[in-house]
Amino acid sequence: MLDRVSKVFLTAAFAAGLYVVAMPVQAQAPASQPAQKNWKDRAEYDIYNAIIKEQDPAKRITLLNSWKEKYSASDYSPERLQIYVTTYAAMNQPEKVIATGSESLQNDPKNLTVLFLMAQNVLVLSKPEDLAAGDKAANGLLSNLDTFFATDKKPATTSDGDWAKARTQTETLGHTALGWVALQKKDNETAEKAFAKALQLTANNAQVSYWLGTAILQQRKPERQAEALYHFARAASLEPAQGGFAAQARQQIDTYFVNAFNRFHGQDDAELKKLRDLAKAQPFPPADYKLKDVNELKAENEAKFQKENPSLALWMNMKQELTGPNGEQYFNSAMKGAEVPGGANNIEKFKGRLISSKPAVRPKELVLAIMDANTPEVTLILDAPLPGKADPGTEIEFAGVPSSFTKEPFNVTFDVEKKKVAGWPGKEAAPPARRGTGTKKSAKKG
Repeated sequence: MLDRVSKVFLTAAFAAGLYVVAMPVQAQAPASQPAQKNWKDRAEYDIYNAIIKEQDPAKRITLLNSWKEKYSASDYSPERLQIYVTTYAAMNQPEKVIATGSESLQNDPKNLTVLFLMAQNVLVLSKPEDLAAGDKAANGLLSNLDTFFATDKKPATTSDGDWAKARTQTETLGHTALGWVALQKKDNETAEKAFAKALQLTANNAQVSYWLGTAILQQRKPERQAEALYHFARAASLEPAQGGFAAQARQQIDTYFVNAFNRFHGQDDAELKKLRDLAKAQPFPPADYKLKDVNELKAENEAKFQKENPSLALWMNMKQELTGPNGEQYFNSAMKGAEVPGGANNIEKFKGRLISSKPAVRPKELVLAIMDANTPEVTLILDAPLPGKADPGTEIEFAGVPSSFTKEPFNVTFDVEKKKVAGWPGKEAAPPARRGTGTKKSAKKG
């Protein structure tokens, strides 16, 4: 992320003479220097000249240390401090960038190069003193933007477009650093505002999107969890060429995002892809963005199920109560002695599948399955035998008065009037045919 943020800036700053303060690059007499600055002797200048030619940062530090040891009171101490800062940045030593940069700013509080590198390097630090210095540097960048990037400061060799990009990148970095500092201090609301401003300036920045999602998530507001997921989705979906993470880091972010999505919404590949595509297309969720959580989806599914299967839904609710810790109390207060369903919720009868009947023909006792076709849950005790017989699996509808129940194995016994049973296919046997009773006529004798 640091390299991405600084690339345009460093190009323009180098061209503007901002990255390293201009110094003589050829041996010349001290008299040619500005009146207020002079080399102590030719040897000091030679050390400096060797430093700016040295490409190896570690060797450059050795030369800088030698310069500092031999010429501690040099007229060019401010420039030396800046070279220290830029070299420590090249060596990826952020603590030393912050410490040396703070010292440099005592001489020049508006040193753009130092402010920039301090704001950049604080993004990997968390000690309070480092955060305080980084916060100061970031505010220094933002409060002096108009001065740093005034039109008359633009080098002739730098295009207007590159100059504008350099300003935007610098402003983006300033807000990003402020967001990071606030995030480390658990000031998540401030962090959110700073990261959001950074993304408004530079939309394609997976790292800032990830930090913005984190700042929102850590505010622990349930109604904003989906918004945080949106930013994680963007962080996980941007390609490197679009400001995204490198492959390994991107995979880690993606794994985190998918797990968080599944916990919030439930596994849903279609909705996951929809969120990825939307987040990849724009840095902030649209105003009407909505991602339902598992509780909302559960409530919707239950409502749909109740509408499509009202009697089964009612039975499931009753079974849940009966098998709960207060099942006996529920049975005695809500079910026992009262006809069920009895028109409750406009449901006249329960539906079940026949498992067995006693006796097989003209039974007065039926065992039914309700939740599935094979698990007995209900026993019906009839006031009169049903006609004929029925095969297992026959769908039976009934309403009755619960008289008892057991939890293990689960079963509810109903006293049921024969007329409250529907779907029984058996028929009463037809009465035997009666013989004819016609009288015989007397034969006439001839």
